[in-house]
Amino acid sequence: MRDTIYVLVFEGFADWQVALALAEIRRPGEWEVRSAGFTREPVTSMSGLQVLPDVSVDELDLDAVALLILPGGHLWLPSQLEQTAAVARRVYEAGAPVAAIDQGVPALARAGLLDHCRHTGNWPAQISREAPGYTGHDQYDANVLAVSDGGVITASHLGSIEFAREIIHTLDLYNASDREHWYRLFKHAVPPPWFAGQPIEVVRAA
Repeated sequence: MRDTIYVLVFEGFADWQVALALAEIRRPGEWEVRSAGFTREPVTSMSGLQVLPDVSVDELDLDAVALLILPGGHLWLPSQLEQTAAVARRVYEAGAPVAAIDQGVPALARAGLLDHCRHTGNWPAQISREAPGYTGHDQYDANVLAVSDGGVITASHLGSIEFAREIIHTLDLYNASDREHWYRLFKHAVPPPWFAGQPIEVVRAA
């Protein structure tokens, strides 16, 4: 049964870019979220949180994986990009979708997963620079912050909410109406109609 969501963690990963998506994934209680590192050694996120990976990237259960999430971060190394590309390709070929935001997008390009699907990122030149074999320039969409196509989710570093929305849709977490209300709430602070007129309770410390 595909019930495991893996999120890559590494030294300096941008934890906030995936936090909202992970929170929504765990809310129904049907998915297991597991962190995967390049090793099992602890890493520290850009926000200063120390994370002990559940598994290494070589230990992913390809029969159980439902989604692989790649966050951004400023400490990506070329060797890590290549290793991540290989992992992403394995997961994708095993039949599970892959999702990348910010600096994680070039790893998907190195894996050859962006050549034939609509995608986005920070800017096209970044992908070309970090993935020399990338040939998906005509598929790049600069008009969106996140997009899903063919089992591949990509997002700009400015699109963490849109990234979460595409993940929610891919995992079919809510119905279409609830997904739209969720997005309007988190993106534009517009509550669903059934919240209209209801007072917001404020709890103050004694």
